[in-house]
Amino acid sequence: MKLKIFAATLLATVVLGACNGESSNDDHSIKEMEMQNIKKLVNEYSGNKTKDESASITSRQLIVTDKEEKELAYALPEDEFFVSIAPYITETHPCTNHSLTGCQGELANQELAVYIEDSKGRVLVDETMKTPANGFIDLWLPRDQTYNIKMEHEGKIVESTFSTYERDGTCITTMQLK
Repeated sequence: MKLKIFAATLLATVVLGACNGESSNDDHSIKEMEMQNIKKLVNEYSGNKTKDESASITSRQLIVTDKEEKELAYALPEDEFFVSIAPYITETHPCTNHSLTGCQGELANQELAVYIEDSKGRVLVDETMKTPANGFIDLWLPRDQTYNIKMEHEGKIVESTFSTYERDGTCITTMQLK
């Protein structure tokens, strides 16, 4: 049901924006609003707030399957890449593209110190973050870059690198805290 409401709202936004005959600045605002709606929908699925469909996310699309197994695909922002990271201590699972409704990480509802910098040393994240019930930390980062990450939980640390290129997966489950 939420999917249908979201799709109708998104369609109305696009149609009304296209019919009003205003300038390309307004087209940019519509695009921004669409991307905010996509991010909100991703957050709802990831936070387990939507139970009646399944959703997964690739480097370019949010793919939602409803109860009737109808598949809808939504484009992600051109300049941002979604990545979901589930650090672990003892248990993990192989994953390439994140299932917002199916992937489960080991560290559910846990606080982690997260530090991320790009290849030029610019800090993008330096904060304590709490994993939701699925045990993943969701991030929207600039595309086409390589990042260094350090996470700490209860004295255990992991340091790694990952990237946000088109060929990269959106699910990282290989970072073991030691």
